[in-house]
Amino acid sequence: MRIALIHALRHSIAPIEAAFARLWPEAQLQNLLDDRLSADLARDGRLTPAMTERFLTLSRYAAGAGADGLLFTCSAFGPCIEASAAALAPLPVLKPNEAMIADAVAAGRRIGLLATFPPTLVSMPPEFPAGVTVVPKLIDGALAALDAGDGAEHDRLAAQAARDLMDCDVIALAQFSLARAADAVAAATGKRVLTTPDCAVLELRRRLEGRT
Repeated sequence: MRIALIHALRHSIAPIEAAFARLWPEAQLQNLLDDRLSADLARDGRLTPAMTERFLTLSRYAAGAGADGLLFTCSAFGPCIEASAAALAPLPVLKPNEAMIADAVAAGRRIGLLATFPPTLVSMPPEFPAGVTVVPKLIDGALAALDAGDGAEHDRLAAQAARDLMDCDVIALAQFSLARAADAVAAATGKRVLTTPDCAVLELRRRLEGRT
């Protein structure tokens, strides 16, 4: 199976590759990165038609290169990803948060949502179904630390912020780049911690291997 991975943040690549190595090592990966997308969204403060077109361009390229399935790793771009999925049907396309949200809802009704990128906490909570309570929490300074190459500080800040979610049933890490902090968050809170990479790989494998 060839899986195309479409990224808007360079920090997303290592966590998803690590998840595939552990959970589906047979898959062949193709990374497509537009690392200006997140910067442009932070600058503009909203999604634009031009951003959607950039996602469509990347998606069509991946399909044309022979991808058996696509996985997006950029949590703040839901409408752009929806447009890409519609354009590529019936090719299997998995949204970055889709599998983790399903697992989180199955685990509890009060879900802590940690993020380092503010637009994610705008776009992602509406993806959860009615009947659950989403408690968003921004980890101030963590993304800047990761950009500066200080992964240990990123993880420390994530664990510190997660302590504000102790009354939640489960803690969901909203971005692929946050997966590296999962153990630190679990140790700080004693809660079950879900990551987008692990949930996404398992769900995509289930869908694609079920077609063979």
